[in-house]
Amino acid sequence: MRLLAQRWTGMIIYQLLSGPQRFCHMESALGISGKVLSDRLKDLENEGIVKRTIYPETPVRIEYSLTDKGLAFEPIMREVERWSQTWLPSASP
Repeated sequence: MRLLAQRWTGMIIYQLLSGPQRFCHMESALGISGKVLSDRLKDLENEGIVKRTIYPETPVRIEYSLTDKGLAFEPIMREVERWSQTWLPSASP
């Protein structure tokens, strides 16, 4: 619970449910600072939830994806999403 309680961790996992992504895409999609995203990705990688894949291209391409352990969060995240759609007011402008 301590890991998930960290700010942005749940959103990063939720973002990666749609498939492998590059750092810059996650940074802009989430509106998170690069430092915080980097720190959280390292924490998630150390816990075996996120996998970092380096492609030896020019320039080097790095993608982040969920491991099987990370993908096991999907039912929980989908249920939280369903709950929020039912019980939280929409954030429409």
